[in-house]
Amino acid sequence: MPANLAASWLVFSAPVAAAQAAGRPIVALESTIIAHGMPYPENVRTAREVEALIRDLGAEPATIALIGGRIRIGLADDELELLGRSGQAAKVSRRDLPAVLASGSLGATTVAGTMICAALAGIEVFVTGGLGGVHRGAPETFDISADLQELARTSVAVVCAGAKSILDIGLTLEYLETYGVPVLSCEQDNFAAFYTRDSGFRADYRLDDAAAQARFIRTKWDLGLAGGVVLSTPVPEAAAMPREEIDAITAQALAECATQGITGKAVTPFLLARIKALTGGRSLSTNIALVKHNAEVGARLAVAMRRDPAAL
Repeated sequence: MPANLAASWLVFSAPVAAAQAAGRPIVALESTIIAHGMPYPENVRTAREVEALIRDLGAEPATIALIGGRIRIGLADDELELLGRSGQAAKVSRRDLPAVLASGSLGATTVAGTMICAALAGIEVFVTGGLGGVHRGAPETFDISADLQELARTSVAVVCAGAKSILDIGLTLEYLETYGVPVLSCEQDNFAAFYTRDSGFRADYRLDDAAAQARFIRTKWDLGLAGGVVLSTPVPEAAAMPREEIDAITAQALAECATQGITGKAVTPFLLARIKALTGGRSLSTNIALVKHNAEVGARLAVAMRRDPAAL
C-alpha cells in the first residue's frame, strides 16, 4: 500500500501527534488486552496506569484500536472506557483489518494487528502482555497464532513477558527461529512464560541494558533484515505464580476448552477467563503486574531507540 494511502486510514491523538512532531519516543499498546484480556473495570484501570507509567519514563503511549472506520493511534479516556465496557469489539488481526475498517465496527487489535498499525504509524516499539504462538496440539490442528508470521515480516520491536503459558513454548521458539526472528531476554537468560518467570527455554541473546537492546535492534534493521524482534522480560518475582500450579491449572482449562469445542480466536479469552477463575483471581493480578513491568522496559527501550545511533 502506498504510504499516502495508508496514512489516510490513520487518526492520531493530539498527544501522539505532538510527540511525533517533536521527535519524542512513542510506545504502541494493543487494545485486545482491554477488550478481551481482562474483565471490567480492571482492564480500563490497568490501561490508564500503563499509559501513566510510560509517560513517567519519558515516552508517549499510543494505544491502538479501530473506531469509526479509522485506525486510532492513541485513545482518549472515553475511548478506553468504550473498549473496556462495550463487549462488542472484534479481535483484529491481519486478516480482519479490512473487514472491520470497511464496516466501521469497533475493533481491538491483537499483537499482529497492533504491529501492522504501529508500523504504518512509524512507531518502532510495542508493549504487550504475552505473545501468541504455537498452540498445544498444533501438529494436528495447525493452530498457530498470526503473531508469529507478523514478527517475521513487520519491523517492530515487541516487549512481552514471553509467550502465554497456555501455548507450546518450545515449538513457538522453534517457529521464530525458522523465520529469523531474534528473541532477546532481559533480567534472566531464559525466555519468560507469562504467569511464571522461566519457561525452561533459553532466549537467543540476553541484553539487560536498554541501550544495548536498541543497538541490536537498530543494527538488524540497518542491515535490511526486515521483521520484528522479541524482547522477553519476566513477571516481577513477587507477582509470579509457581510453575507447577499454573501448569496443572492450564491443563485443566485446556481440557475444558476441548470438551466444549472452543476453537480459533475464542480459545485464548476462554482459557484466560478459566485460569482466572481456577486461581481465584490471582492470575489476573499476575497479568496486571507483568503488563506494567513490560511497559517500564518498553518505555526505556523507546527512549534509547530515539538516541543518536552513534551514542548507543
